[in-house]
Amino acid sequence: MKKWVLPALILLLVISHFPLRAQIRENFDLQLFIESLFNTQEESLNYEDLYERLLLLYETPVNINTASIEDLRGLYILSDPQIDSLKAYIARNGKLLTEYELQLVPEFDLATIEKILPFITINAQDLTTDNRPLWQRILSERNHYFIYRYEQTLEKKRGFDPPESPTDTRYAGSRGKQYLRYRVAKPGDFSFGFTTEKDPGEAIVWDPDSKRYGMDFWSAHAMLENNNQWKKVIVGDYQLQFGQGLIFGAGFAIGKGSETINTLERVNLGIRPYTSVLEGGFLRGVAATYSLSEKVALTAFFSRLKQDAALQEDEETFEQYFSSIQTSGFHRTPSEIDNKKQITETVAGANLHFKVNGRTQLGFVISNNNFNIPIQRSNQGYNLFEFSGQSNSNGSVYANFNINKFRFFGEAGVSKSGGKGGVLGLTTTLSPRVDFALLWRNYSRDFHALRGASFAEGSRNINESGIYWGLKYTLNRSLFVTAYYDSFQFPWLRYRVNAPSEGNDYLLRVNYLPNSKVHSYIQYRKKTREENATETDTGNTIIRPGVRQQVLVNFDYRLAPGLSLKSRVQYSHFQLYTEKNDGYAFIQDAVYYFGKLILSGRIALFDTEGANNRQYAYERDVLYSFSIPAYSGEGVRNYILIQYKASRKLDLWARWARTRYYDRKTIGSGLETIEGNQRTDVKFQIRYKLR
Repeated sequence: MKKWVLPALILLLVISHFPLRAQIRENFDLQLFIESLFNTQEESLNYEDLYERLLLLYETPVNINTASIEDLRGLYILSDPQIDSLKAYIARNGKLLTEYELQLVPEFDLATIEKILPFITINAQDLTTDNRPLWQRILSERNHYFIYRYEQTLEKKRGFDPPESPTDTRYAGSRGKQYLRYRVAKPGDFSFGFTTEKDPGEAIVWDPDSKRYGMDFWSAHAMLENNNQWKKVIVGDYQLQFGQGLIFGAGFAIGKGSETINTLERVNLGIRPYTSVLEGGFLRGVAATYSLSEKVALTAFFSRLKQDAALQEDEETFEQYFSSIQTSGFHRTPSEIDNKKQITETVAGANLHFKVNGRTQLGFVISNNNFNIPIQRSNQGYNLFEFSGQSNSNGSVYANFNINKFRFFGEAGVSKSGGKGGVLGLTTTLSPRVDFALLWRNYSRDFHALRGASFAEGSRNINESGIYWGLKYTLNRSLFVTAYYDSFQFPWLRYRVNAPSEGNDYLLRVNYLPNSKVHSYIQYRKKTREENATETDTGNTIIRPGVRQQVLVNFDYRLAPGLSLKSRVQYSHFQLYTEKNDGYAFIQDAVYYFGKLILSGRIALFDTEGANNRQYAYERDVLYSFSIPAYSGEGVRNYILIQYKASRKLDLWARWARTRYYDRKTIGSGLETIEGNQRTDVKFQIRYKLR
């Protein structure tokens, strides 16, 4: 290409699409974008880790000219052919001078550019290292803030009523939930912060004997990056994600969902600060990554974390043991308080990572978990091969590489028990319109990876094998189809399944985006999984396939400048042996942007039969908080969310949500019981930026 042609094309693009970046960032909805990445919504999960990571990228975008392949893949937007095309374009034509030049990159369409622009910046100049003292860099960082949140259920729960007798159990604390967070972070340089929380019913007390120190939960971290050969050093609470997450998965995986290709391969994130309020699953101690050479890095980590458990005593030996770690995080009643931080888990290990080039990587992971008190499982058949004792060790090897147009990735590991686990996948572009993915996994019934989170149908990497097929077909820039088929087997018993079992899961989604104002899709999913059932004549337990079918119809549209509407219909049908039932929900959302004020709300009608037809639907919430409630029974749910940018430094949120049921006179059970048929939750949040 002649030297004058490329600048001329760029100038033409700038003139013809001048408001491109400004309009996209102004109209960009981060919560809506992350919702599109979520795995199919079956249960109320915590998405704070993923949300925070993408929010940090949004507030401090990566320089696309210098971003690594791992950085680009971690956006969950670009396919491997698109990343290759971008890298080849930069190598051939030099660094991008403006975001409009992305339209000249082969494989990039306008829809992709609109998705990626909020998370990137274009800087053709090599930025020199900031040599200012750390305290000056911290004080000048824009991503520097405090957040305080208060929420409460207006209707009183039974746990807050006065006790009727001295033996009645009641909650120790107030009805409100409080949350305080501080963080200052700059990607590639540093991150400091703490998070503290008190759940409803927990008391704010200073009582070392019961391991309560003011707010019920505290978490903090301090991390420095890229200090000579030290790539990362973190003290405090952290997570690890190596390879495909077989041994350590940090919670940034998307899983099965409507994006059937780009989110399949795990991103090797290494050490990550932990900033959530889930009171388990993280590590607490010190971890560091040291660059032995340009292509070799060593990570070492040590953690000692106290966790909740109900201690028991063996009747013969009088030795203490526990059957499981409690992760609810509630410390409201005397028994819950007694169970707080009763066991100590020590984790130590290392990772050796070889980066041959941007596309080829190889690594090894070793780790050891040790408990000060042994785990002794209950005497149930499904627990026969579960981990027990005090010590567990793991080792694994992982790799990812390209052969022609095929991208391969995988990890294989073994645990102290001798149990083995492995995952192997590939993605490729079969034609300009067809993307394909294949993933195989096999986790033996005695494979114990206590912090593993690789691809699986179950919640853990144990007692499962299966093959996943993913497909994406792009008919044109407005119409594309995504689909997957996943078959799986469980070679041993599971909870509430008294025999080895199997199943399959497939999804088909047709997306139609005629223009930037309209986004619509229709989705069908069917999951078959064997479960226990009761024989009608004899009352015996038998194994039969439970079949759940679901249809979603969604229509997002921008009705006018600043006003967006979303209409959604959900229907599901479940059948297990003689049991047949249905569930549906009709949902209407609206979001209105008016200067510094954002108003959003929902009206939802639902009618469901049985637990398997509960309808899950993502709701907009305050910053760093997610709401995916289960619509169960018969009723109506409404919410209103107000966000106001009071100044450059101050943001305010207020949320009101109410569910009214037509099929019951009480809500909840036990101490959570509410007399009446409605529940109202209010939430207030303030964020103050120091810069």
